Amino acid sequence: MISFDFDYLTPTTMQEAAELFQRLDQEGKSPYYYSGGTELITLGRLNMAYSEAVIDLKNIPECHAHGLSGDFLVQGSALSLTAAEVANFFPFLTSVASQVADHTARGKITIGGNICAAIFYREAVLPYLLVDSTVIIAGNKGITAKKMSDAFKEKIQLKKGEFLVQLLTERKWLNAPFIHIKRRQQWQTGYPLITIAALQAEDGLRVGLSGLCPFPFRSAAVEAALNKKEFNREEKIREALKAMPSPILDDVEGSKEYRLFALRNLLEEILNWQEGGFKLENT
Repeated sequence: MISFDFDYLTPTTMQEAAELFQRLDQEGKSPYYYSGGTELITLGRLNMAYSEAVIDLKNIPECHAHGLSGDFLVQGSALSLTAAEVANFFPFLTSVASQVADHTARGKITIGGNICAAIFYREAVLPYLLVDSTVIIAGNKGITAKKMSDAFKEKIQLKKGEFLVQLLTERKWLNAPFIHIKRRQQWQTGYPLITIAALQAEDGLRVGLSGLCPFPFRSAAVEAALNKKEFNREEKIREALKAMPSPILDDVEGSKEYRLFALRNLLEEILNWQEGGFKLENT
C-alpha cells in the first residue's frame, strides 16, 4: 500500500491538466502526472515518491491517439505497451515493448510512463531515438514539438509542469530493418542486463542501448565507429567500446566488467545481422 493520501484529478484537456498542475504546485501539493501509475505505485510503496495530488492524463483524447495520419504514425503517451504491441503499426516498437516486464504489467505500463520513468531501463525510448521521432509536449505555455534527439538527453527533458502528449514517427521508418536483443543474467527472468537495438538506415547502422549506463542512449560516436568502412570487425567493436558513455553500471544485476563482456558479444551479433542481410529481428 502507498503510505500517503492524495487528491486524484482527471482533466479532459491538455490545457486543464497544465492549469491544474500550476495551481496545485502553487499550493505546495507536489503534483504528479500519471498515465499508467506503475512507477508511482512501486516507488510510493518504497517511500521513494510522494505527492498530494495526482493528475491522471488518461482522459485526454490526444494522449490516447493511435493510428496513421498522413506521413506519420501518431501514438499517445497514455497508450499501453500492450495496445501498441497488438496494433503493431511499428514492429520495432512491438519487438521492444513485448519484452518489457511481464504481460500483466505491460497492460498498465504506458509508452509515456516508460519513457518518462526514473528507472534505468526505459527501453521503449530506443526505437523512437533511432528513428528520431517527434515528441509533442504540453505545458502552461502551450504545445511544443521537438525531435527526440533534442528532447531526450539521458532522460526526457520536461520543464516543470510539462507532460508528454504524443510521439510522431514517419511512415518510412515503420518497416525499416531492425534487430533487438535483450540479455539477462538469470536466463529469461529478472531485470535485463543489457538491451541493444539497432536499425539499418540509408546513412548506416543506428544503435541504442539500455542497461549499460544509468540511462538509455543513442551515441553518434558509437555509430560512427560501427559504420567505419575501412575498419575490420574487431576494429569497429574496439572503437565502439571506447566511445561508450560513462558511467557503466556496476550493481547486483552485473558488474561493469561483465556488462562490457556482454556488450562485446552483442555488438558481434549486431554486425553479424548487418552482414547477413538483416534477417534477424528479435532475440
